Amino acid sequence: MEIKINGQNRHFEGPVSVAALVTTLALEPRKIAIERNLAIVPKSAYAVTLLADGDQIEIVQFVGGG
Repeated sequence: MEIKINGQNRHFEGPVSVAALVTTLALEPRKIAIERNLAIVPKSAYAVTLLADGDQIEIVQFVGGG
């Protein structure tokens, strides 16, 4: 299955949940926001939200500074 993450096509085998995507990309769930097809995915739904072929994902990472 092909999905677009932040404008780049990525290939994944079989169904992938948002939670599995976060793990695969080695992201810190507390420091990101994920949008799937123009809709924000609540953190509480990461494990049950399955990605489909052609989905467009935008991932925003929060960074602190001082």
